[in-house]
Amino acid sequence: MPWRWSLPVSQLKPGLALAALLALGACQSRSSAPPAALPGPVAALPAPALPGGTGCGPAIARTQAIVDSDVATGNLNAPVGKRFSADLANASAACAAGRDGEALQLLAAAKARYGYP
Repeated sequence: MPWRWSLPVSQLKPGLALAALLALGACQSRSSAPPAALPGPVAALPAPALPGGTGCGPAIARTQAIVDSDVATGNLNAPVGKRFSADLANASAACAAGRDGEALQLLAAAKARYGYP
């Protein structure tokens, strides 16, 4: 014998409506303050074309491009970016003078100082 409701459907509808209202009421926030607006998505800047090649010149230029991008996106604040760029300028001067070993050491020291791999 198939199962049947013991109550007529017309008597179930008010009970179901009441249960639905109670369930929805439990989900409502009681706070009178409006919800804080979430920050919108940050538009990603196109990745800069990193200089290729080997040696101290391209390595310093790649690091400078990353620092510039990080400052532009707010991942690195501008004063720190200026100090980092000044350290990279010292490395670049050593590289231009033909002191590749010194330039690469200055680059490594600057990257370590500012937490770049």
